[in-house]
Amino acid sequence: MKRTFFNNCVFCVSKDVYEPAEDTFLLTENLKVNADDVVLDMGTGCGILGILAAKRAKQVTAIDFSPHAVRYAKLNAKANKVENKMDVRLGDLFQPVKQDEFFTLILFNAPYLPLSPSEEKTWIGRAWAGGSKGRELIDRFIADVSRHLSENGRILLVQSSLSDVEETLNRFREIGLEAKILSEKRFLFETIILIEARRKD
Repeated sequence: MKRTFFNNCVFCVSKDVYEPAEDTFLLTENLKVNADDVVLDMGTGCGILGILAAKRAKQVTAIDFSPHAVRYAKLNAKANKVENKMDVRLGDLFQPVKQDEFFTLILFNAPYLPLSPSEEKTWIGRAWAGGSKGRELIDRFIADVSRHLSENGRILLVQSSLSDVEETLNRFREIGLEAKILSEKRFLFETIILIEARRKD
């Protein structure tokens, strides 16, 4: 087990759980949470985004497909004293979300790298592998997200320039949301992009 410290919080991870990295920090730098927000942290990993949100939000639901991630997210929520405001669930994308659950803020640091199926054979590989085009999880997420977005809600989604950012913007617009690039970080071979999507006024 490894410990990571960030923003006066401690986060434990294992070899099977995605360790907070530059894409995580891009989202944390742009994470604005209000006291009345009901937050969904999709693909929570070790729980860092959900926990930081729970420090301010009314309630947080955190979801991950990995039982290892769910275990550590619960452990970290307790260590950071937000376990009473954070409901951690095991499941595939929106599968654990009830039909009548709506969120004012939905976060998703998506698995976005274009990788071969062999990368998806391990839990940690599945945490960043987004299929052959890097869009498998992103497209499935966008297809269902508006069903659980509240009237004035917003979405923050992180992806790579390697997985077609323009396609993501177009897909959000096709389901009636306004979408834009909120922030980005450039690296040698890719740019990490933070997209914000909202319901139209």
